[in-house]
Amino acid sequence: MNLRRVAHILGFVLFVLAGAQLLPLVWCFWPTDWNSARAFLVGASITGMLGAGFRRLGAAKGELYRRDGVLIVVGAWFLASLTGAIPYVVSGAIPGLVDALFEATSGFTTTGASILTEIEKAERAILFWRSQTQWLGGIGIVVLFVALLSELGPGARFLFKLEVPGPKAEILHTRVQETATTLFRIYLVLTVVQIALLLALGEGPYDAITLAFSTAASGGFSPYADSVGHFNSTVQLVVIVFMLAAAVNFSLYYAIAHRRDRVVLRDAELRFYLSLIAVSTLVVFIDNTEVFDRSMGKTALDAAFHVVSVVTTTGFVTADFDEWPDLSRALLVALMVFGGCAGSTAGGAKIVRLLVSWKAAVREVRLTFSPSSVIAIVVGKEVVPEESVRSVLGLVLLWGAAWAIGTVLLSVGEADIVTAATASIATVSNIGPGLGAVGPSGSYAFFADWQKLLMILFMWLGRLEFFALLALFLPQFWRR
Repeated sequence: MNLRRVAHILGFVLFVLAGAQLLPLVWCFWPTDWNSARAFLVGASITGMLGAGFRRLGAAKGELYRRDGVLIVVGAWFLASLTGAIPYVVSGAIPGLVDALFEATSGFTTTGASILTEIEKAERAILFWRSQTQWLGGIGIVVLFVALLSELGPGARFLFKLEVPGPKAEILHTRVQETATTLFRIYLVLTVVQIALLLALGEGPYDAITLAFSTAASGGFSPYADSVGHFNSTVQLVVIVFMLAAAVNFSLYYAIAHRRDRVVLRDAELRFYLSLIAVSTLVVFIDNTEVFDRSMGKTALDAAFHVVSVVTTTGFVTADFDEWPDLSRALLVALMVFGGCAGSTAGGAKIVRLLVSWKAAVREVRLTFSPSSVIAIVVGKEVVPEESVRSVLGLVLLWGAAWAIGTVLLSVGEADIVTAATASIATVSNIGPGLGAVGPSGSYAFFADWQKLLMILFMWLGRLEFFALLALFLPQFWRR
């Protein structure tokens, strides 16, 4: 294990995070907000000095091993959450250390769960920082610095595979740095195009940027208490389109750019993703039409918006879906488990993993009456390697265990069982809103500090997809 090399690279990550904390200063002078300006300058200074310390203690050369890659990925997310909380505490927007860490972690992991109860009372620069943390977390801090840092060499492959996990490694190029750069460009294009469209629709720069940052990241933070409900129906339609786009496997965009359209059309995960959204939207629309006396257009828009928002794990809302009929609410909770496509900014278990798990379960049923059969797991027209099948089943098992444990522990205290169960799903799937007290009109502020720390762990587990973080808790990891 090359700890000095790990420290040197994490120092670079801290420099990136320090620079990122200077961007919200733009909104501190429009109008003047010296308190927030001081908070970001203090935060950038502390983060930068911490980065300088890491670089000084570290070594610029040395080979990276798999364990080093795990430490770098987990360390990057931990340091991002820790330093990202500094502006909240210094400004007084979120004075509690645990609350500030919860908000920062929710941002960087693109969860969107918040402890703020009166969002619009916070300063514009602070709310911009919330959305900016989601944008940084959406593409993945590690993918970002792999794209920027040429000195990683062969070690970049370890970091990239840990940061963009899936049932199979989809390397677009033989050089991982080129792959990371390609993904970043796609992410940047999605963000810039949405900003341009929102500006063309008459939204101001602040609203356009914050909304695009959170949409591209599948994050869900909004500077308004009523989330995207603050905007008109045209803006909501634009957000639906870009939520859908952000949750598609980015390798498919690469295929389209290189005129390999057949790859996209054959993709089983994409077909299931779009079909699931279409069917779920229709069910929610019919269910709500029978209960609420509203226009067909408004009902259809709300149904489509919330189905897309939940399945992509973005977490934006335009209405309080906790007031919807039981069928609609149950369906939305089920969609929280699915998540978007692998290789996207969405959270959740990922659709392709659930497809593989289902096929593996069916295979076991067939083997009960035909034990000598050799049955491969096929998704689309591709055979899934047995190693990947085991990995998928292990992750799904860990996801279910985390949800169950979270439900029990979060039900201690003030939360009812619905609130506890959906808060557990919402944090481990990186969604944000649940039902009950953590519904669209609620917040996570009432939970005890130890429960917030548990949910912080869940958000990290969901974002890192369990294996990298849990590896640190095994004694074997630290042995030579």
